[in-house]
Amino acid sequence: MSRYLTPSKVALLCLVSLYTEGIVPNTSAVPVLSFLVSHIVPPRSGAAERAPAAFRRDRSHAVSIDELEEVLAYHASSIPGRSVWDLLLRKMWLLDCCDALEMFFADIHSIVEKPREEQIIDRDNGIAPASSDQHMLLSRSSPLGAFVRRAQLEFTRLQFHDSVKLWRAFIKYRLPTYRAWARRHPSGEQSAVDNNFVELDMSADSYLGQVIYGNIEGEADDDGAGVSTKDAEQLLTFQVDELQRLGGRVSDEVKDQLEYIIATGVNVPSMSHYIRFLDAWRSGDYPSSFDNLHRYFDYTVHGRDRSFYQYALLNLAILHADFGCYTEAVSAMQEAISIARESHDMDCLNFCMSWLYHFGKAFPEEMKDVQSTGMLGSEKEGLAFLKAKAKETESWGLLSTTQLSEAKLELQNGDSLASVFENIVKSSYLNVTRNLRTTMGPQLLLQASVFSRIGLTHNALLQCEIFRECYAKGAPLDDYLKIAYRSSQLLSHGGGHKRAMARINDISPADLRSLKASQSWAYYCGVLKLQRQIHRDDGVAAEHLLSQLQEMELPDIDLALHLSLLEIEFRLRKGHYQKAMDILDEVAHFMQQDNFDIFVQVRLLCYKARILAKTGLPQRGFSLAMRAASIAYRSRVLPGLWEAIGVLATVLLSLGEFEAAAEMMESIMPQILELDDRYLTARSYSVLVDANMGMAGDNFKTNKKEMGPMKTNKNVTRAIAYIDCAYDEFEAIEDVPGQCEMMAKKATVMHLTGEPVLANDYAAKCLDLKRKAAESES
Repeated sequence: MSRYLTPSKVALLCLVSLYTEGIVPNTSAVPVLSFLVSHIVPPRSGAAERAPAAFRRDRSHAVSIDELEEVLAYHASSIPGRSVWDLLLRKMWLLDCCDALEMFFADIHSIVEKPREEQIIDRDNGIAPASSDQHMLLSRSSPLGAFVRRAQLEFTRLQFHDSVKLWRAFIKYRLPTYRAWARRHPSGEQSAVDNNFVELDMSADSYLGQVIYGNIEGEADDDGAGVSTKDAEQLLTFQVDELQRLGGRVSDEVKDQLEYIIATGVNVPSMSHYIRFLDAWRSGDYPSSFDNLHRYFDYTVHGRDRSFYQYALLNLAILHADFGCYTEAVSAMQEAISIARESHDMDCLNFCMSWLYHFGKAFPEEMKDVQSTGMLGSEKEGLAFLKAKAKETESWGLLSTTQLSEAKLELQNGDSLASVFENIVKSSYLNVTRNLRTTMGPQLLLQASVFSRIGLTHNALLQCEIFRECYAKGAPLDDYLKIAYRSSQLLSHGGGHKRAMARINDISPADLRSLKASQSWAYYCGVLKLQRQIHRDDGVAAEHLLSQLQEMELPDIDLALHLSLLEIEFRLRKGHYQKAMDILDEVAHFMQQDNFDIFVQVRLLCYKARILAKTGLPQRGFSLAMRAASIAYRSRVLPGLWEAIGVLATVLLSLGEFEAAAEMMESIMPQILELDDRYLTARSYSVLVDANMGMAGDNFKTNKKEMGPMKTNKNVTRAIAYIDCAYDEFEAIEDVPGQCEMMAKKATVMHLTGEPVLANDYAAKCLDLKRKAAESES
């Protein structure tokens, strides 16, 4: 396999030579030059996504003959009646033998300016410079000039048998254009293989032709001359960049093509081992990924110096962490940090420190030994260190993620919202000005979380839609999955279970070939289904889903806490109050300073107060509800504040303070409706029902003069309206127990107001709902 030269590069050299001859008019110069530069200097992956469609198909940096014809056939040349494609065909078919190819490369340097030293020598010897009337000269430092010089140098380095391979590959490359060239040159006689056969009055099928070329018109290209080592290196590097950036796996078609290229003799074994390592890692094959990682860095250490050793340890630490070997991961990362410091590799050091910080947030128990050594300091000190180093080394991606981490830390601790938004805006500014597309996913996800916590659910859902419309293409798969789950969760809270499942199922199966991505997607779907089955009071399905999700144990604290809260809700509905309290105490004990979240604390306090209310001790939950409301108000966690006020109103109902409870709930109902959480809205309406019925009962007992019955009727009418509102909310989320409770309350109200027929109808509807729920569960 040639190091650099391929038949497509020979064709590009012919096109460059035509351009220097001045036959490309000004109207066609820009498209032709754009085409040349797009293949001579391949763009980066981000720039390739914005490139025109005609220049985006080249992933292996080899130009097909059909692509040349498609681009050049529509551009007229300076010669009347001939397009640039016609002249390129003539140029390529003038190379009629291997000797002509040798002469072409020997003379190609004439279209490039001579170096300054040679120009001085020519001037001293009285040699006139080349006339610009014959052809233009390319600057030696221009992309075209560098390409011509590199091609000539690589050809002079070729052994004889390699140059013959290149000639044979060039014959096969241009062979499909033989009929088109012969039709435009009917007077010329030239063999489709080698013009020496015409001079010898022989054909390519003769004995001599078979000995030299074989069946070149029909045989497959098995010698790999169509792809150079440079092309293979660039293709492998591109695949590695895509795998690292997007987090997916190599497709079967690309894998087969890579194996074929490597089998043809490409001398890049280390890169092929690294791709195998990434693919095995994503597929969940720990032994194979471990072996290929060692093979890759064995090659790099033998072929280069030890400057890549810290990256071997970095990859090893990440590999261990993904497969649950946390102690080995921390040990490998500590060694990587030590070597990066010794070698003054600041990029590697910054990444290692950032990874260690986020690992400590996810697994605080595993980081106790590291924190005792003082390597990271406190959490804020670690973030300050990362920010300072990112600014020093101009690592804008690290600086952006560090600012997002700082905003998330402040959000979890309940600090100032202004400071949270300030850090988000700083990160957004870096993402926009530095074109950091891969950081937009975490930024929009954090913005969605902030808007959810301040009660603006519509804005939170809008952030997810912005990502899907603008940044989903080319984004890391992990970010895409998280935002899809976040938007599905918001839709589910609003009663759109079908839309939520459609959103999470919209992810292509091809994107889920990675083991981690497949597990995350299955977990997200399971959580959404569990939430729906809890509302539908399907205990068998909920127990089954809950056990499956608990067995998966994804390394994400937020997901684990959310699952624990769902289990508490499920036990609370089933009447397993002691079990719910045990889970609550477990979660509270698990929450430490490293993974503390103010929102989870508020929800735990509310759950504890609700459990006490369900067990007949609502007054004992008064202080808990007040504390939850105080913390939520101070940290501006509005969903937690509305839930805490609802629990507090329940406590007031048990104390007979119906009017105060009604006033509290009516004052926050607009904000609760804006939150678009159907379950919280239904529970709030239910509290208002109880409060109004309580006030109606008090008025009925006192019955002062004539105002008593009127107030009673007014409160009963309000209670009936609130029952209807609560029933609609429960129905939207398919909450069967809630619907039954509302129908039972309405039947009771109808009975108290002297409507026995309606009371019987509502009681029958309640029984019918229970019967349907039992049938669906069985």
